[in-house]
Amino acid sequence: MLKVAILGGSGYTGAELLRLLLQHPHVQVTAITSERSAGIPVSDVFLNFRTTGLKFESLHLEKLTEKADLFFLCLPHKSSQETASVLFEAGKKVVDLSADYRLKTAKVYEDWYKTTHNFKGLIKKAVYGLPELYRKEIAQTALVANPGCYPTSAILGLAPLMGADYIDHDSIVVDSKSGTSGAGRNPAQPFMFCEVNESVRAYGISVHRHTPEIEQELSLLSEKKMKISFTPHLIPMNRGILSTMYARLTRKVSLQTIRKAYVKFYQHEPFVRVLDDGLYPSTWAVKGTNYCDIALFMNRRTKDQTIIIVSTIDNLLKGASGAAVQNMNIMSGFEETAGLPASSPSP
Repeated sequence: MLKVAILGGSGYTGAELLRLLLQHPHVQVTAITSERSAGIPVSDVFLNFRTTGLKFESLHLEKLTEKADLFFLCLPHKSSQETASVLFEAGKKVVDLSADYRLKTAKVYEDWYKTTHNFKGLIKKAVYGLPELYRKEIAQTALVANPGCYPTSAILGLAPLMGADYIDHDSIVVDSKSGTSGAGRNPAQPFMFCEVNESVRAYGISVHRHTPEIEQELSLLSEKKMKISFTPHLIPMNRGILSTMYARLTRKVSLQTIRKAYVKFYQHEPFVRVLDDGLYPSTWAVKGTNYCDIALFMNRRTKDQTIIIVSTIDNLLKGASGAAVQNMNIMSGFEETAGLPASSPSP
């Protein structure tokens, strides 16, 4: 059994990780930390874990390194920097769910996150944890930077187009809607129930910190310097992301041709489903799963014909904890789908 620990486990992503790992056939959860809940049984904070017997601990790395072989970091941005470095140097495997090692250069990170990166050398050793693009690299690394939720939906939705010569790469627009769990368990006022209920609003227009992450990966895929228009929206629901992406066509091409390219690109991917023509993705269909559903449409009525891609994920699963478990499976040589739900609940 692989011994794993969750550092920063009292938030939504930590809770989802614990839920998945407790049912995993090859894993034993040996520690879970929370500074504000240290010493308290996990079941007192999350009533759905009544039989775990686990207690939250303080983050004392000297003690924790003896308890596990692989660590999930659900810590705030910047807080993961040193923790990941200490564990990496101790020979432990790390899946970091913060943004601290996602971006390839410290300067881009510092520009967008407004804080210093003190472990620039380790950035070069981290692998961006999107298995659909970097499975081989993930299998060989000890430090995975788990992708952000919005970037996961956008990158998976756009990746098969990046090598195409029939789209205008400068025309890409990403319009995303997310449930409120993306703000965490201690949200600021704009994310509280009375502010969110029966309301939809855009936020972070042109300045959202997931923008450089999306641009980075699309640039690597297209081998061109990519700039996109990205607008996130907050939707009054608990979980889920729906992203609608637009790209202008530079020449005539059939929707069937594009769809075949998507099917081929994802034909061996266990968690990406390219939907049949006429089907519309919904957050309900991926809720509680590690799936990304993708559908393709085309607008030929306008002067500049446009390909429209819609993708949906559960922001707490494929957008966070589910992807982390998928990465752990790859790093550990387990079946990639182990411990991950195969279907969503209904209704």
